[in-house]
Amino acid sequence: MGFSVIDYVVVGTYIAGVVAFGIWRGGKQQTVQDYFLGKETIPWWVVCFSIVAAETSALTVISIPGVAYLTNLNFIQLTVGYLLGRIAVSFLLLPSYYKGELSTAYAFLESRFGVKTRRFASIVFMFTRVAADGVRLFATAIPLKLVLDVDYPTAILILALVALAYTYVGGVRGIVWVDALQMVIYLGGAITAALVMIFSHPEGWSGITQAASTAGKFSAFNLSFESFFQQPYTLLAGLLGGGFLSMASHGTDQLIVQRLLTVKSLAQGQKALIGSGVIIIFQFAIFLTVGLLLYGHYGGASVSDLGLNRADEIFPKFIIEGLPQGLSGLIIAGLLAAALSTLSGSMSSMSSSLVLDLYRPIFGAHLSDERALKVSRYFTMMFCGILVASAFFFMASGQAVVELALSIASFTYGGLLGTFLLGVLFKKPTQEDALGGFVAGILVMVTVITLKLVAWTWFTMTGVIATLLVGGLLSSLSRRNTSSY
Repeated sequence: MGFSVIDYVVVGTYIAGVVAFGIWRGGKQQTVQDYFLGKETIPWWVVCFSIVAAETSALTVISIPGVAYLTNLNFIQLTVGYLLGRIAVSFLLLPSYYKGELSTAYAFLESRFGVKTRRFASIVFMFTRVAADGVRLFATAIPLKLVLDVDYPTAILILALVALAYTYVGGVRGIVWVDALQMVIYLGGAITAALVMIFSHPEGWSGITQAASTAGKFSAFNLSFESFFQQPYTLLAGLLGGGFLSMASHGTDQLIVQRLLTVKSLAQGQKALIGSGVIIIFQFAIFLTVGLLLYGHYGGASVSDLGLNRADEIFPKFIIEGLPQGLSGLIIAGLLAAALSTLSGSMSSMSSSLVLDLYRPIFGAHLSDERALKVSRYFTMMFCGILVASAFFFMASGQAVVELALSIASFTYGGLLGTFLLGVLFKKPTQEDALGGFVAGILVMVTVITLKLVAWTWFTMTGVIATLLVGGLLSSLSRRNTSSY
């Protein structure tokens, strides 16, 4: 059916509305803590929605239906692991974050090990986030380019400037409230697309799902133990691998922890985090169901038969060609919502980590609140430019580099989570032990990922084990050497 004037109006209205809403809800900030932590005035349920939106990129919205189209519902096992990981973080790591006046996730590492560990973790986080979110920005520019008929640099700049507008002015309060709205928009878009496919089929749900049912695509659980560490979507890989991945992303990544520190108490933080895990299961069930409905809509045609190169392109194809006027604009707005939530959060979390973990402790101890706030906003603008440059880099690179960037977090998440667990679970490891384990965890993951020794769902757990083993061994050796004297 194509993109109509009505669709353009919907998208344009959405973009203008997001900026205005973010600036309005953000209010006026007086200090750096207000700008990055929101003065602890945000309701836990808003933070819960914000967490879900922050971890849901446009890539997730378009690629998960493609996964179900090609395979089945086995991915849902991973989301159960995501919930278990958040429960573990809520009772294992969050209590430490709410002791004292911690401003970032990495402030805990300084209180436990020392300033070097905090700074190293902060630098690792920023490099990881620049690479991962740079490619997400480029990927999100793809549907925007097609819709607006502009080139990639223009599409990338539009997205970046929209996110910067309310991030720069509204701070974390504006980001969190906009994220909550974004979640409603992109989930509503996915549900709308599903309903259109169901009601447009002569036999409704039973008719459109018949092909997927015959092909065995409603299989949700895989109890196989064959090639145990090479299969990404078995039940144990989902529960253990998904659990450790979620512990790392929601317990050690400033993108998420920054949001958790905006609520008033530990109990509210726990409700926000665990609640997000429940919503994630529901959300991925919707995206996977969309994939099965697309399979029925297109009669099980192969990706090449549809004239496409990747399964990720199937849902965007339906959005542009298969929806009535106005609804295409709504779904594209949903894709932009998922992209902007990740992008704005990335700018703010990197800026907060740079200011609070590195700049202010080293250079700005005597800065006034007004000056420190200005510097924070300047760094937010700087990271916007860095993300745009990163997106341009991936735009000019080949597919292999894009795939590398999408899995970049796997190189560092294991080391990060392992270092946090080393500090929480063991009392004897020192800063040198933690740094040694951290570096070892990253090096082990470079080897594991490069040689493809295990499936991607096992990456984080492998890095955690390596970090704990090396950190624990170094701690034992240092104690033995001390006792020998």
